[in-house]
Amino acid sequence: MSENILVINSGSSSIKYQLLDMNGEKLLALGEVEKIGQEGSKITHEAEGKENVKECGIGDHFAAFKAVLDAFKEFGPNLDEVGIKAIGHRIVQGADLFPGPALINEEVLKEIWELSSIAPLHNGPAARGIEIMRSLLPQVPQVAVFDTSFFFRLPSETRTYALKREVAEKYHIYRYGAHGISHQFVGAKVRSMEAKEGQDFHQIVLHLGNGASCSAQINERAVETSMGLTPLEGLVMGTRTGDIDPASITYLLKNSPYTPESIEKLYNEESGLKGLCGHSDMREIEGLYNAGDAEGVLAVKVFCHRIVSYIGAYWAQMGALDALTFTAGIGEHQAFIRKIVAEKLSCFGIKLDEEKNQNGPKNRLISSPESSVKVLVIHTDEELSIARQTRDLVSSL
Repeated sequence: MSENILVINSGSSSIKYQLLDMNGEKLLALGEVEKIGQEGSKITHEAEGKENVKECGIGDHFAAFKAVLDAFKEFGPNLDEVGIKAIGHRIVQGADLFPGPALINEEVLKEIWELSSIAPLHNGPAARGIEIMRSLLPQVPQVAVFDTSFFFRLPSETRTYALKREVAEKYHIYRYGAHGISHQFVGAKVRSMEAKEGQDFHQIVLHLGNGASCSAQINERAVETSMGLTPLEGLVMGTRTGDIDPASITYLLKNSPYTPESIEKLYNEESGLKGLCGHSDMREIEGLYNAGDAEGVLAVKVFCHRIVSYIGAYWAQMGALDALTFTAGIGEHQAFIRKIVAEKLSCFGIKLDEEKNQNGPKNRLISSPESSVKVLVIHTDEELSIARQTRDLVSSL
């Protein structure tokens, strides 16, 4: 029987996908549909080491998913021949409804749609993707894997905001977190690499990319996370503010032309690193930083300042720290960010091996032997995690 899992991440204007053979966890194909409903839309499909790019008019998500299935037929592997055990969909927001992956039925789909009010940029497109794939491949089981599930059992003091209790309960305003698929995958890997048998293992994971978040974990249980009700709270991100005084919203509403909708766009799409220096790509910002550009330097300082503040707080809350891990696009590839963060933590005995920080395999220890805490770089693989959770759920039915 086929052990192939198709993993789908459906966004508002793009779809990313991978086909994995879970016998040996081999990647068979991957691809992306870009600029859905826009000029220049295209699909890129990679299989057997060959990248195939096809530019075509893709007017909506139905056409985009049809293009994905056509790409498998044209460029391989043919899904009719190799088969699919199940389809796993990445869902950002599961709130307090989904402690783990869920087999998709009408009720689950309805709840994902309803949670779009908390994650409008993510849950809506994902739900639409589920609807379309259920219509195109009705016989294939489909599973929702939630970014929030890893944080479902946060301690009450972490999960609860100091908001009037009746309001919080009525409108379900709690800390739900995000990037949980990545934090869970990376945290488990680090613990398997570094934990000593019979001892509690305390770690902090930094998922640093265009979206950025921090988690504290004790023995693979999340006890803290920086994102909150939505993915806006926490660290400075590519285009999101991260932590900001909530009163700034009412201030803008009362004293500027901004509306709730335009403030939401301002805080989510026009702020963060982009708002500070005009760029959201840390590779470009590194060039500005090295050139001494004032805005680029400030953006890096603000970015790293927030990271160090969270590390200090989480370290204190756990009472111990065994490992600090960098992952995702910036975390894995921007050595200068890792260096700045480590230098700011040197007062706690953290010390990097500069050569290992600059170069090495994708999963590696980068701290020196004298460091009080092990510092690592770990490659995150959210698609593999989704595929594993999808396979396990479907196999248990």
